[in-house]
Amino acid sequence: MSAVVDMPGVVAHEALGQQVLFVDASAYLGVVTRLYHEGFTMCVDLTAVDYLAHPNRVLPTGVVAERFEVVVNLLSMSQRRRVRLRVQVADGRSLASLFDVHPSTEAMEREVFDMFGISFDGHPDLTRILMPEDWDGHPLRKDYAQGRIPVQFKGAAS
Repeated sequence: MSAVVDMPGVVAHEALGQQVLFVDASAYLGVVTRLYHEGFTMCVDLTAVDYLAHPNRVLPTGVVAERFEVVVNLLSMSQRRRVRLRVQVADGRSLASLFDVHPSTEAMEREVFDMFGISFDGHPDLTRILMPEDWDGHPLRKDYAQGRIPVQFKGAAS
């Protein structure tokens, strides 16, 4: 892991006994590729968080908080180790797709795109996966208006 920690754009941290790497968006694909070659061959999860209401959250020194954070969990079966990557993403910015390194991220990146509006450059089919194609907006963004669906109960007085 030391080779990755020494890469530019990487701030190492530990949380609850797990290695956490805060990675600059520009170094993201390179760090994941290096980790793959170091044995982290399984991408367990890729998701995002919208920190709209928490712009001044506490992060390690050298990490600049952005509205969104993409979180990637990688696993090395041979080493029995996990590593979590946290990448700050500004509103309207995109990240490189991990599809060429971890093909299993295809659906996960589509879900993050669909729910948060974060684009992944180089993704083979970055289209909606949960919402209809003509849906307006991204439902897991904190500024997305909550809707209301009227419910009609069978046998209830109307």
